[in-house]
Amino acid sequence: MFTFSFNAIGTQWEIETYEPLARGLQQRIFRRIKAFDITYSRFRPDSLVSQIAAAPEGGCFDFPDDSFALFDLYDRLHRATAGAVDPLVGRDLELLGYDRTYSLTPASDLVRANAHARGRATWSKDIIRDGTSIVTRHPLVIDVGAAGKGYLVDIVSEILREDGFTQFVVDGSGDIRHAGESSLRVGLEHPFDPRLAIGIANLQDRALCASAVNKRAWGDGLHHVLDARTGVPVQDVVATWVVADTAAIADGLATALFFTRADHLAAVFRFSYVRMFADGRAEISPNFDGKLFS
Repeated sequence: MFTFSFNAIGTQWEIETYEPLARGLQQRIFRRIKAFDITYSRFRPDSLVSQIAAAPEGGCFDFPDDSFALFDLYDRLHRATAGAVDPLVGRDLELLGYDRTYSLTPASDLVRANAHARGRATWSKDIIRDGTSIVTRHPLVIDVGAAGKGYLVDIVSEILREDGFTQFVVDGSGDIRHAGESSLRVGLEHPFDPRLAIGIANLQDRALCASAVNKRAWGDGLHHVLDARTGVPVQDVVATWVVADTAAIADGLATALFFTRADHLAAVFRFSYVRMFADGRAEISPNFDGKLFS
């Protein structure tokens, strides 16, 4: 196997293939990731979502054609979780210190209270969506972290398929898309000790995405997995792993499982999962291809 490693959107990526990637294909992947970043990154002042955050009276903003699938997924996740998964959670992340400059210093309780004095912005009432266009009436901070990286993994996977690759692994630091006849064994990393695995997953022609509260944590009880209805980091669940047909769906559901019962999500999505709780308990769905260690 050949491994193509690089850093992008603030994380480490690895693409494994049986033949090395040509230089032109590598550059095509880089260009596509850059286009994604300049659209969706709230950490770039020149991105489209930063323009939305800076528009004093809102406006109409046109996204790329392939954003339709991402927005449609967020519509479904928002409904299935009763608003807990919401791309407009970005302002709450900023107020907790996970802002453009990575200050990691939460705003005071007074500042946070004033920010929400007129009510917390939500995807269902503060956004008007027409296909790939978004209409806003005031500044909004969009954060696609719940499903965006998985979505980008799918995009890179499609580029490989278009170039003739039928067997590969795209790994965006825990968001994995596998293609091929032989399955891949993936360890389920313990959220508080990377030297340990709580189990394994057997992955074939599907995607596996993981989420854990320790990956972006910067203080006592402060991490990136927020319930958008309250703006407060979740406490009961500490890690999730989801297998689904696409990395975007697996990524989004790995976030949704922090807030929502699996049977509620199963009414809308097809997936399998493992979930670990703060008290050390772990649950595994009957259809999960893998096992937990005792």
